[in-house]
Amino acid sequence: MKKRLTGVVKSDKMTGTASVVVTTVKTHPLYLKKTKWTKSILADNALKAKIGDEVIIESTRPISKNKSWKITKIK
Repeated sequence: MKKRLTGVVKSDKMTGTASVVVTTVKTHPLYLKKTKWTKSILADNALKAKIGDEVIIESTRPISKNKSWKITKIK
C-alpha cells in the first residue's frame, strides 16, 4: 500500500526533483501537549511544481539514493 502525504515545495532547483516539507502534529502520550514536526523529503517532480505549491506526494520504488517519493497532484 502506498503512503500519501501533503506538503509544500521548499526547493525546485534540482533537475527533476523537488524538496517537499511535510508538517505533522504529534501529541505527547502522557502530557497531551501538541508539538509540530517537520520533515524534508526529496520527491520526483514530473509535474514541474514550483516553490510554495501545496502538493500531494506518494511513496514509490526507490528512484535514486535519496528519492523514493513522487509528486502526484498540485493543489
